Amino acid sequence: MTEIWGHIVNDFAGLFSGSASAWLAFGQVILIDIVLAGDNAIVIGALAAGLPADQRKKVILIGIIAALVLRIGFALVVTQLLQVIGLVFAGGVLLLWVAWKMYREIVQGGHAEGGSPEVDGDEHSGVRPAKSFAAAAWAVAIADVSMSLDNVLAVAGAARDHPGILMVGLVIAVALMGIAANIIAKYIERYRWIAWIGLLVILYVAGSMIYSGIIDHDVGLLRLFS
Repeated sequence: MTEIWGHIVNDFAGLFSGSASAWLAFGQVILIDIVLAGDNAIVIGALAAGLPADQRKKVILIGIIAALVLRIGFALVVTQLLQVIGLVFAGGVLLLWVAWKMYREIVQGGHAEGGSPEVDGDEHSGVRPAKSFAAAAWAVAIADVSMSLDNVLAVAGAARDHPGILMVGLVIAVALMGIAANIIAKYIERYRWIAWIGLLVILYVAGSMIYSGIIDHDVGLLRLFS
């Protein structure tokens, strides 16, 4: 705990002293959290849209709680895995896939499915609602695993050299999912340029991870041949 607090103090001291790298990492983390938290809420709402009101609210609550737990769990694992040779490169490639999925969602949009009244924007998600409570809960759980891993991996890649910012960023992601995800989803649906900026940031992080995953002296692929 003392080590974690030390990282947070050091990195935020860099922010207040005007460190360009610290501010870049912090800005990327915040934007990634905003865009992916809204996306998570839209998918959960869309999957639950076909259920009766009482079941729909339960599925949305289950989805949010599962996302919070998964983000914390993945954070504990991913930060360690990124120290393994080759996995930073693999993480960058995975983020490219995340960016491609996000690009298709932005450009193609979805067909109207009615949506869930609890979540704004999910009526155009392109995700088909589940037909039963069990099917919706299972689909939400699977979606949460994928989206939580995407979120943690993107944040970890953006703030890899600033562990304090990484940890605070994950706390912010959890808070956004639990408190403000629906508000964020509404504004992302209304102002699509937010999603485009988020996409560019994720592409930048993916490219940076792939580059570092090749040449980094500690975890880069070139180390295998040196």
